[in-house]
Amino acid sequence: MAMSPLDTVTDFGQFAGLKAQAREQNPAALLKTARQFESLMLQQMLKAMRAATPGEDALGGGEQTNFYRDMFDQQLAVTLSSGKGVGLADMMVRQLKMSQSLGGGETGVSLDTKLPARSGLSALIAQRPEVVQAPETTEPVQELKPPVALKSDETLTEFRPRTPQEFIDAVLPHAEKAAKELGIPARVLVAQAALETGWGKHQIRHADGKASFNLFGIKADKSWDGDKVRTMTHEYEGGRMQRQDAKFRAYGSIAESFDDYARFLKSNPRYEQALRHQGSAHQFATGLQKAGYATDPSYAQKIMRIAYGPTVQTALNKSGTVMA
Repeated sequence: MAMSPLDTVTDFGQFAGLKAQAREQNPAALLKTARQFESLMLQQMLKAMRAATPGEDALGGGEQTNFYRDMFDQQLAVTLSSGKGVGLADMMVRQLKMSQSLGGGETGVSLDTKLPARSGLSALIAQRPEVVQAPETTEPVQELKPPVALKSDETLTEFRPRTPQEFIDAVLPHAEKAAKELGIPARVLVAQAALETGWGKHQIRHADGKASFNLFGIKADKSWDGDKVRTMTHEYEGGRMQRQDAKFRAYGSIAESFDDYARFLKSNPRYEQALRHQGSAHQFATGLQKAGYATDPSYAQKIMRIAYGPTVQTALNKSGTVMA
């Protein structure tokens, strides 16, 4: 299918046609302008996605590679916004047409002159003034009570953080304790728990939906005599991701999860090299991956990306925590 000039990012005069149509008040120009705005938004989304996944480019990197990659992203955004797009352009067209109809267009009639004298709540009050009169009562005014504090995780039976900030606030004290025992930066344990659970939104849960508090994806082998939970998991075999049915350890709190993780690493000879990290977060994460803690070939890279990424740092700044 042939592409129009407005569909090609390399046409630097692409907006001249839109400007001419706008002078003629061509309705088609409104949709095309909305699609241009949609493509700009998609470009920003792609740019943010690139920035959120730092690392060596598959093509080798370099200024020329980055230049053509950016050009590809821009053209991809233009192509995605053409046709049906993602819906933003259509929504903008509806909103703009509605604004034009309310504003009077070229008639010069102001919005106020089109409104009835009384409408909505004003009309209701005029017809039934009793609806805004407070009923009489003899009951005393109740004293305002202070907000109820959240339970500590020692008695917590549920853990459903809604944001990364809530997740970090909940696990940080326990991460700091375990990190001190292991001699590593606490942010690494926060990042690993976030990676394993999707910031707490994809935790391993019991059949009744209750949290297992297994924040590190530790499986329940024959040596584990505590509570267990069974679920489907993803494992990499031969470079391909596959779904498997497995049993995992279950805990009663966030604190138990972090304490057991520290014991698990220190008591398992296969992670001895990972614990010889000399305080280096990178050596620790790389050591875990080499020891086979996870089958994901990018496991260590993902941990480091989260640990020193903007999400964790912003959350730490909000909580006033200074961390290496």
